[in-house]
Amino acid sequence: MQNKHLKIATIGGGSSYTPELIEGFIRRFDELPVSEIWLVDIEEGREKLEIVGNLAKRMVEKAGLPISIHLTLNRKEALQNADFVTTQFRVGSLDARAKDEKIPLKYGVLGQETNGPGGLFKGLRTIPVILEICQEMEKLCPDAWLINFTNPAGMVTEAVLRYSNIKKVVGLCNVPIGMEMGVAKLLDVEHSRIRINFAGLNHMVYGLDVFLDGVSVKEQVISLITDPKSSIKMQNIVALGWEPEFLKALNIFPCPYHQYYYKTKDMVEKETRNAETIGTRAEVVKELESELFELYKDPNLSIKPPQLEKRGGAYYSDAAVRLITSIYTDKCDIQPVNTINNGAIASIPNESAVEISSVITKDGPKPIAIGDLPVAVRGLVQQIKSFERVAIEAAVTGDYNTALLAMTINPLVASDRVGKEILDEMLEAHKNYLPSFF
Repeated sequence: MQNKHLKIATIGGGSSYTPELIEGFIRRFDELPVSEIWLVDIEEGREKLEIVGNLAKRMVEKAGLPISIHLTLNRKEALQNADFVTTQFRVGSLDARAKDEKIPLKYGVLGQETNGPGGLFKGLRTIPVILEICQEMEKLCPDAWLINFTNPAGMVTEAVLRYSNIKKVVGLCNVPIGMEMGVAKLLDVEHSRIRINFAGLNHMVYGLDVFLDGVSVKEQVISLITDPKSSIKMQNIVALGWEPEFLKALNIFPCPYHQYYYKTKDMVEKETRNAETIGTRAEVVKELESELFELYKDPNLSIKPPQLEKRGGAYYSDAAVRLITSIYTDKCDIQPVNTINNGAIASIPNESAVEISSVITKDGPKPIAIGDLPVAVRGLVQQIKSFERVAIEAAVTGDYNTALLAMTINPLVASDRVGKEILDEMLEAHKNYLPSFF
């Protein structure tokens, strides 16, 4: 793919995350000769696209690099002859996320962006759009790689693998890199010296082992994070207040999203409290975003502002651009990504998407086979994979009964009756973004 003039198309270019991405391309320009970046958005996102796009232009100008930034509302124009397509969009924007979070809480069920009913509805809104983009890519840039950061990333990747002809797809999440950064801080070493063996699903991934300079330090890290006297807190694992004995027995590292499954009652109470006081996460993020866009407007700003890290997307650019660079240069380094299983995890179907440490080559990720997941976590991962499969089918068909089945088999929903009540209210709330159901 060494063509020395790479075109990147970013769908959802008006996102507050875009300066992260631009910073990543600037940093890795020596290895990744990007010549044009097309930021594309929809009419409702026009103003944000202008603001972010102008900041992107200032960043590139400051870096003195020959990268042209193009802003457009015409997706096809952006996709034409692209080498890499990155997706970071949110159907229905943060208002839709707030409904995903609030409505289930009324029924005593967790409201969360990518888990439970909220995750189901984000999938139902997003999957038809990603499949539309795939159809356009088949015509306009059939050789391009699709790098998806849009949540629910695992479900989106699986939908592309099963229901489109795009096979060059990789899903990406910043949770694994955040966990590695946490371990690096814990051990007070450079991130480059740490590697975690990841396996599972997106937002349901486990760190099976952790290495410092190639030597396993799992026992040491588990001791550090479960020691009540330790003043060191690992943001991505320990601040969640796990019972030390539970973590020791598990003997692998859960990701932050596991708290919704292992501490469901606590989390429902916490999210309900937050919704009534500071607001749901979507409402908090909305405020953060309006502050960020005010900063982005400043004509003197030509760097990514540090406040962006509070947005929750820390390390995204590094993860995304590192992945693109490794595909482009055939680097064969190891990165955690969402990709086709191909037998890497024994109890997950071969053709399904999994989140797993993979060797990144010019032909895409080669997942590192782990055999099977430990018995203590295997059932939960399989249950969530079943949920994802049925949810994707509902998104593709617009079938009410299939959506109810997906809702009810999710472990966070207590009964089919409650599931039906939540489904009916959420379908009505998101009617504008779910044409196939109406």
